[in-house]
Amino acid sequence: MAIRSEPDIHSSRVTERINATALEILDKHPDGLRWSELLSEIKASDSTFHPKTVNGCVWKLIEKYPDRVYKPSKGLFRSLKYK
Repeated sequence: MAIRSEPDIHSSRVTERINATALEILDKHPDGLRWSELLSEIKASDSTFHPKTVNGCVWKLIEKYPDRVYKPSKGLFRSLKYK
């Protein structure tokens, strides 16, 4: 599986749009977001995103984008640029 460095928010692939949205949201929160907050913000950004797809994308966010996101503590997601 190839790791993409920049997901496209305008992609035809739903998961890529969700990942791009998640990274964009995390970039706006220097202190990071808890799991539930991140899920809520992603869902609020686009009502067409299926909740289980959002959940799956957030679950794999660290694995897919280790160069962009990290977890300083359990359940907290943070952009690497604020480490």
